[in-house]
This record gives sequence, C-alpha cells and structure tokens, in this order.
Amino acid sequence: MRVNAAESKIVYLRLRKRIGIKPGQAVTLSQAARLFASDAGLERKLNALVLHRHRERDGNRVVIDLLQIVRAIRETEPEALVESFGDPQVLVMVAEKEQKPRIVVLIASWLLLFFGSGLAIMNFHTDVSMKEVHSRITELVTGRPAEHPLWFQIPYSFGIGFGMVLFFNHLFRKRFNEEPNPLEVELYMYEENVNAYVIADEMRRKNDAGAEKHGTNTSEKPEIGAGDGHA
Repeated sequence: MRVNAAESKIVYLRLRKRIGIKPGQAVTLSQAARLFASDAGLERKLNALVLHRHRERDGNRVVIDLLQIVRAIRETEPEALVESFGDPQVLVMVAEKEQKPRIVVLIASWLLLFFGSGLAIMNFHTDVSMKEVHSRITELVTGRPAEHPLWFQIPYSFGIGFGMVLFFNHLFRKRFNEEPNPLEVELYMYEENVNAYVIADEMRRKNDAGAEKHGTNTSEKPEIGAGDGHA
C-alpha cells in the first residue's frame, strides 16, 4: 500500500500516565508515549527525541505536557501533523536510591497487622454478642444449652479465614482467577487520584512560575481530564 507525502507526516501518539526515570536521566518520546507513524524512519527519529533532562532542582517529579511534546515534534519535523489520544499530561517520577528491605520493620508490621485484625474481629463479635448467638443456635439444633459450643465455633473460625481468602482472591502469591480483588481496585483508585492531584499541582506551579515571569497573575487550575484531539 502506497502512502502519500501528507499521510507519511501524520504522527499518532498516546501519552502514558506515569513513567519512572533515574536522577539525571533524559526522557525520550518513546518513554513518555506510544508512537506510530506511517514513515518508519520518522518514527525512529521521533522515538529518540529528548523531551526533558532531569535536573536536581526539578525534585522527584516532573510533568510533561502534550503541548510541550507537540512543540518538540514540530521543531524536529515542522511538517508533522500530530494526532493525540488519551491523557494530556504524563507524570515522570524520579526514582530514589533503592533501599534494602528491613526485616525488623517487616516482622513488626506483620505482627501489628495480625494482632490488630484479630482484636478487631474479637471486638466486633463482642459488640454483636456472637457467643450468645452461637449458644442459642446450638440449643435450637441440639435441644440442649451449651456454654462453649466448640463444634460450631471452630468451623465458624475457619470459615472466616477461608472467606477472607476468597474475598481477596489471593493465597500468598497464587490467584484463583483474573478478577481484581477489592483491595487492588481501591489501590488503583488511590493511585489514580494521587496522579491526578500531583499533575494538577505541578501544572499550577508551572502556571504560577510563568505568570510571575511575564508579570501577570493567574489563579486558574489546569484541567487534568483525558481528551482526544489533534495538533
């Protein structure tokens, strides 16, 4: 299939939501976005295009805006037509030095979560008078009252643990199916909200810095919603 000159200059790109780099590392277009062009040579050239080089004053996070990417592409290839899809910003996180896992902290956290969750379950059972309920159920089934219906309480205890395993869809590193569990969904929503806040905050700082540089004042907050468009 032949591609005319106008179509060969069209560049399709979709920005990634979040990427990670090391301190002092440069961010290329291939890292910040998925890129496709009809001209393979143009695609290779743009993939190697440097968008930003991390400096110490940038801190541990940088936001690269779609307009910044379009400007860089146009400076490299003036005749290129950019078609963008997805988010208008990409969040660049600068990785700090890797820290070795501290076994003492890990064990302390595990013990805290283990006994904390156990106390929470016991306090809940005390609030709803679970012991009296078990005794009453035992009396209804056997016809005799029992102060400690262990034949009922022991399976009930194992059932709580089994139910939690099914609820979180995990047994150590083994998953029962590909459906995400509620904890993974909440962590995903939390990460999305954090990314949106960080991008909005960084864009506000850039706008404030630009306003001070040009002697103007602006209080508008940048839009962080995803959208499709072309430039």
